[in-house]
Amino acid sequence: MQQSDRQSKASWSPESWRTRPIRQAPHYEDQNALAEVEARLHRYPPLVFGEEARRLKARLAAASRGEAFVLQGGPCAESFGEFTGDIIRDTFRVLLQMAAVLTFSAKVPVVKIGRMAGQYAKPRSSDIETRDGVELPCYRGDNVNSPDFTAEARKADPARMEMGYFQAAGVLNLLRAFSHGGFANLHDVHRWMLDYVQQSPQGERYAQLASQIEGSLAFMKACGVDDNAPQYDEVEFFTSHEALLLPYEQALTRIDETTGRHYGLSAHFLWIGDRTRQPDGAHVEFLRGVDNPIGIKVGPTTTVEDLKKLLDILNPEDEAGRITLISRMGHQKVRELLPPLLEAVSQTGRRVTWVCDPMHGNTTTSSNKYKTRAFEHVLGEITGFMDVFEQAGRIPGGIHLEMTGYNVTECTGGPRGLTDADLPTCYKTFCDPRLNAEQSLEIAFQLSERMARIFAKG
Repeated sequence: MQQSDRQSKASWSPESWRTRPIRQAPHYEDQNALAEVEARLHRYPPLVFGEEARRLKARLAAASRGEAFVLQGGPCAESFGEFTGDIIRDTFRVLLQMAAVLTFSAKVPVVKIGRMAGQYAKPRSSDIETRDGVELPCYRGDNVNSPDFTAEARKADPARMEMGYFQAAGVLNLLRAFSHGGFANLHDVHRWMLDYVQQSPQGERYAQLASQIEGSLAFMKACGVDDNAPQYDEVEFFTSHEALLLPYEQALTRIDETTGRHYGLSAHFLWIGDRTRQPDGAHVEFLRGVDNPIGIKVGPTTTVEDLKKLLDILNPEDEAGRITLISRMGHQKVRELLPPLLEAVSQTGRRVTWVCDPMHGNTTTSSNKYKTRAFEHVLGEITGFMDVFEQAGRIPGGIHLEMTGYNVTECTGGPRGLTDADLPTCYKTFCDPRLNAEQSLEIAFQLSERMARIFAKG
């Protein structure tokens, strides 16, 4: 690290973001109550550990070299009301299924990251929401306020951060149990199937793949390979969320005893959104000082100059696995806007992991006024992303999806051919629309064919 970089790092502290301009921050009327909640959160145990974050950084470094593929998925915004074992389990199951499909095709490890156990705060395009002539503050996620459209519900309440901490701890506890308690055992790959997917074409195709996996395991056992080894019974699963609510993130920042470095221990992986990636802004200032692997959303307004500046600020040492660039261009723009950014980063020699978010650039409003996304547009952006990388002779790093195991009808199209008329059937999201299990699994199957070819080339 150069002298200027060391000096810059030395000027950082967990609270130095408070001296910078901030966007997407809620207004708390009672600052004393906010300070009390922050102090309590800072005394609580961390939710994750620095060693886990370092392990994820190593996995992401492998993905940057084309030696692994990232699958990141979960709800747009987690809801306190959906804090149930079934919903958590079913989303985890779908991610396991998708990972099995992708691993079997590409023959490389799939790095599994949930948008779970902390995705309780959301950026919004407007501070105000208007309904029938009534104006109220917008809903900013359950860590901030409530989606109910009343003046009291829409007040920013610092006590909700504390509730979010305990809910995140509960989700993490269950995810760890599923990951290491036998649920993820490869010998039970058939068990990961959700009931409502079983009779679908995706269910039938997955059942065939599961049989192939079980046949491979039986063959290895016959060859003397120990089928009780941990790699068959356990799975690595990491958590992530947007580092948007900085009082919460600061309160859960700790110094790691092994390295002496600061980590944001609310999750393994934290990212900066497209609305808060200003180089001189509070969110960039906070994340430059924590040693987690971090993501940067790269949208249509991102310039080459912005991206280079962010890489200099957030990863001056060019540490492999530190930076994941999450492209979210929209299906119509990805082939035009992504290549110059990819080329510019490549020319710098920077080691980054490129991931495709095909959700946020493809949101529309249906004819019956529901916020939705079309499956073909989601798939189209993934295809465009892959095209850009293949044409550049590079291997893509992964995908980042908003999805759920719940049988929702929030995105049109897909295996059942959902239309605008189907959206009210099971529209549950308080924020952005999510792919359901059938749609998510179809994405994995469509992508697997492409990945098999890409990774075979090396």
